[in-house]
Amino acid sequence: MKFQVLLYYHYTPIDDPEAFAETHLKYCKTLGVLGRIIISKEGINGTLSGTIEQTETYMKDLKAISGFEAISFKIDEDDQHVFHRISVKVKNEIVNLGLDNDINPHELTGTYLEPIDYFEKLQDPNVVIVDARNDYEYDLGHFRNAIKPDIKHFREIPSWFRKHKQLFEGKTVLTYCTGGVRCEKWSGFLKREGIEDVYQLKGGIVTYGKDPKVQGQLWEGACYVFDSRIRVPVNRIDPVIVGKDHFTGEPCERYINCANPTCNKQILCSKENEVKFRGSCCEACRRHPLNRYEIRTSSRIYD
Repeated sequence: MKFQVLLYYHYTPIDDPEAFAETHLKYCKTLGVLGRIIISKEGINGTLSGTIEQTETYMKDLKAISGFEAISFKIDEDDQHVFHRISVKVKNEIVNLGLDNDINPHELTGTYLEPIDYFEKLQDPNVVIVDARNDYEYDLGHFRNAIKPDIKHFREIPSWFRKHKQLFEGKTVLTYCTGGVRCEKWSGFLKREGIEDVYQLKGGIVTYGKDPKVQGQLWEGACYVFDSRIRVPVNRIDPVIVGKDHFTGEPCERYINCANPTCNKQILCSKENEVKFRGSCCEACRRHPLNRYEIRTSSRIYD
């Protein structure tokens, strides 16, 4: 059986997010799709998986709702569900930038660039390329020469920018993220902070990798995704691995969570090193009494 994975967002006013979310959750359960969806007064942000029939129905039905007619979907194929359950939550923002004075992408945002135009601008030595994602996403893959914000959550990027504003002043700035939703507000924030020449990659990394002309060129590594796949390929021409094993520094694209549940840090780690270091990022985590790796392996003695 063939499955499809949908990645999507849409900024459109929702008067009663709680009621919308309750209805949408019931609809998703009836349809049989699985995934994570965020609803807020400003719109929807989601990623889900289902059979081709289920996902095609979902897209058709969502577009039929007033205000959602123009929503677009990024579509991947898989041979199974990439989620284990369905979650529909109400939040203040569909992606949390956490500004006191929020950005409305309908009023202020960077100029959209199609993949081929973005590819051309990437080759301009005078541009500044900045990743809008978290550090662990960047570590798995990024555009060549892109700046890595030292952040673990998107809401940290405004303060990071203000500490490094000199890197952007008077420059042409290219922003990018997985599917485009983070760049909607991030690029608008940059403009409001006085950076005039700001562009964002339309459709994000996943669209760039599927573009028949560009085929992901100038991307290095893989793209981090928030489902059971963890990573998807981007560069179809000359792919390289940029991720480095947490313990040895060797090329690696395999993420695990530290076995200490109070840490849970994501680290790149080979299967061999997961065994050698007991699935833990450091000695203290290896010795933690709730270490999941130790509990799991010790329980096998009694199986």
